[in-house]
Amino acid sequence: MAVFNIGTESLDAGLNILGAHIDSPRMDLKQNPLYEDSDIAFLDTHYYGGIKKYQWVTIPLALHGVIVKKTGEVINVNVGEDPADPVFGISDLLIHLAADQMDKKGAKVVEGEDLNVIIGSIPGFDEENKKEKDAVKNNVLKLIKEKYEIEEEDFISAEIEVVPAGPARDFGFDRSMIIGYGHDDRVCAYPSFMALLNTTKKLKKTACALLVDKEEIGSVGATGMQSRFFENTLAELYNCMGEYSELKLRRALTNSKVLSSDVSAGFDPNYASVFEKNNSAYLGRGLVFNKYTGARGKSGSNDASAEYVGEVRNIMDTDNVFWQTAELGKVDQGGGGTIAYIMGNYNMQVIDSGVAVLSMHAPSEIISKVDLYEALLGYEAFIKYA
Repeated sequence: MAVFNIGTESLDAGLNILGAHIDSPRMDLKQNPLYEDSDIAFLDTHYYGGIKKYQWVTIPLALHGVIVKKTGEVINVNVGEDPADPVFGISDLLIHLAADQMDKKGAKVVEGEDLNVIIGSIPGFDEENKKEKDAVKNNVLKLIKEKYEIEEEDFISAEIEVVPAGPARDFGFDRSMIIGYGHDDRVCAYPSFMALLNTTKKLKKTACALLVDKEEIGSVGATGMQSRFFENTLAELYNCMGEYSELKLRRALTNSKVLSSDVSAGFDPNYASVFEKNNSAYLGRGLVFNKYTGARGKSGSNDASAEYVGEVRNIMDTDNVFWQTAELGKVDQGGGGTIAYIMGNYNMQVIDSGVAVLSMHAPSEIISKVDLYEALLGYEAFIKYA
C-alpha cells in the first residue's frame, strides 16, 4: 500500500518516504492442511520468517486470512480473537518423557514438521450411528462448511495465517510498555501511516507512506519491496498529474529520501553478552537510527551516507525528537536486514529508523510507549523538513 500527501514542489525533486513492512513471523497453512491422527484433527503448517519454533507450542493461536472459491468468492476467516471464539494450539511433549528432547539443540527441540495445529477431537457418525472413517476430521469439515460454506478442496486456494491469539496489552506495573504479537514491524508501519494523516499543513515535498509485504522472507514476490510495485505506482501518479515521462520518474526516484521504518533490537540485560553496549538501542530512549544493518561485515546492508545522517540528525534535533543510534548486536554475533538496501538501489538516500524491541520475532514482543511516540514525532518531522 502506498499513501501520498502531494506537495507543492514537482515530483522531480523527489519524495520523502516512510517505508515499512506489515508482515510478521507466523505460520501459514499448507495447501492440503487438514488431517486426522489418533482421533485428533490437525492443520499442517509451514512457518514463515525467522522463528524459534519451540516458542510457538502450548500458546493460544488464532486463524486469520482468506479462502477463495473456484467461483472467485472470497471468504474472510478470523477465528480466535473474539472472547467467544475457540482458540487453537500446538501440543508439546510432557517433561516426564522429554529426556531425549531436552538434549537437543534449540533449533531442533521442535521441528518445522511438528508445528501441527490441533483443531478438534469429537468424531462424527453416519446415519446408522456408526463411527466414520476420519470421523474427527469429517466432523470438523462439517462445522467449517456450516460456518463458511466451503469444501476441503477450497483450502488449496486459501491464505490462512496462524498467529498468537489475543490483543496487545499494557506491560509492567507502570504500564510503560506494550506486549503483543507483530510489533515487528507494525509498531513502525502504524506511525508511518499516521504521520501522513496527522500532517495537515501543505508540504513542499510530496510525502509517501509505503507499506510492503514479504520482508520477513526476503521482500520477494509481487507485494514485496523487490517488486516493481512502488516504481509503477509512482509512474501512475505522474500520469494522473499529466506529467509522466521515464526521465521524470528516474529523477523522482533518485532524488527521494527515505526512512526505512523498521524495528531495532532492544538491549536486553538478560542476554547482554550478544550486545555491544555503546552501540545498542535501549527501551525508553527514543527513535532508533541504524546507519547500517546486515551481518558479519555489513553484508546485505544499506550503509547511509554521512551527509544524509547529518541531515537527519539536524531534523530530529530541530524538532526536539528524542533519538538514539544502534547496531544489531555484536559484529560477529548475527545480524539482519530491512528494505533499506532495496530502496537504495534506486539511488535514494536511505537510513533505517524505528522502535527498539525486546524478544523480537517471538510470539509476544515488547516495546516502550515512549519510543513509539517519539517514532511518530520523528516521522512527522522527517516528511515536513527533509
